[in-house]
Amino acid sequence: MNNPLFNLPEPEETQPEESGGKPRVKRANRGQMEWRAVDLESTLPAEHPARLIWDFVVQLELSSWYAQIRAVEGGAGRDAIDPAILVALWLYATLDGVGSARGLELLCREHDAYRWICGGVSVNYHTLADFRVGHADWLDELLTKSVAALLADGLVSMQRVAQDGKHVRASAGSSSFRRQATLQQHLQEAQEQVAALRQELESNPQATSKREHAARQRATRERQERVEKALQRLNEIEEPKQPQHKQSKPLTSKRKREPRASITDAEARVMKMADGGYRPAYDVQFSTDTETQVIVGVAVNNQGNDKGQLGHMQEQLEVRYGFRPKEALVDGGYVQYTDFEQVSQQGTVIYAPPSQYRSNQPDPFQPQPKDTPCIAAWRQRMATEVAKQIYKQRAATAECVNAIASNRGMTAFVVRSLAKVKAVALWFALLHTLLRGRALRLAAAQA
Repeated sequence: MNNPLFNLPEPEETQPEESGGKPRVKRANRGQMEWRAVDLESTLPAEHPARLIWDFVVQLELSSWYAQIRAVEGGAGRDAIDPAILVALWLYATLDGVGSARGLELLCREHDAYRWICGGVSVNYHTLADFRVGHADWLDELLTKSVAALLADGLVSMQRVAQDGKHVRASAGSSSFRRQATLQQHLQEAQEQVAALRQELESNPQATSKREHAARQRATRERQERVEKALQRLNEIEEPKQPQHKQSKPLTSKRKREPRASITDAEARVMKMADGGYRPAYDVQFSTDTETQVIVGVAVNNQGNDKGQLGHMQEQLEVRYGFRPKEALVDGGYVQYTDFEQVSQQGTVIYAPPSQYRSNQPDPFQPQPKDTPCIAAWRQRMATEVAKQIYKQRAATAECVNAIASNRGMTAFVVRSLAKVKAVALWFALLHTLLRGRALRLAAAQA
């Protein structure tokens, strides 16, 4: 052929097999053009978790969110991203253990499940990050409605709940904590830098581009705001207890009493972690129905211990559902007599082990001289075999839920402040309740 349609490669010289010639293999050819006919709907199987989450989201009442969208038919402006897509993305990301908005943006371009949820709609990390922490009230209300629906269908009784706290690493370094004198110095430096930037712009507007100058000014202003917030928190926090090494010099009493705050996240506190170390963290409290492992209450604090948290959670449950559980299971860290007294007077029976700090201390299950009738009854109750068997359900419920949260990535927060941390905790609780509710409904249908 004089004019071939394609330029064919020269035939390779081959040798007989018995001569030990060059092996023939199929090599990668990444420059080869391919035509594919693929739709997003066919990329996921029928029972894929992304489809389950989407089916849940499309049933939600999102009219309040649609009412906030400025782009309307017949008007100017770019179309807004459907809120249902953003809700589904973060629920599935929570299930997948993805906690970074930048990581989620990348998955929306490369992963079939996330691409299926997006359905051709492009999202950016800034929109995803703002959406995740900007609707905590709506998430809290949705959790209440989800559990209330299970209560109305008789799938959850909430007669007995287990509560446990989980210390989760905060997005702040231990070295970011400063005392008042240092914070005042940082604040003065930030104020001077803001003034210098303003003077530079006024004296020579062309020295830097508008975008670069705006970025520098924004960074300086944010630093000043963080330092001011840390100073405001100094009156509210206490110095965390740090382990004293034998060879280390003891701190003076003045330094022991002087509080510190983080210039990175002013609301984070140094807490004792599960491995025995001390790091900046937040305490996430989950209250769980022992019969179904459905999360019925969520709270976030920076207290560092669980004392007094039982009463706060019981009040929250009454506000959410109109009644309190008949029984509550907590560990020894929750033991606070005034808190137990108030909870018991509201009709909730407490199951918690009495504390015994010294070997020569009297039997903790026997009433003590200063005990009120309520506390004495609690001690005697915990000595019975029935109470001990009931208390065993705490670890199988509360600690199990905490372990599931850890497996889904709730080991360190990438957001800062109590409000944003609570929003992230609510995403975990909402997803967990969604999955448990589906399992309960399937079991009831098969029964």
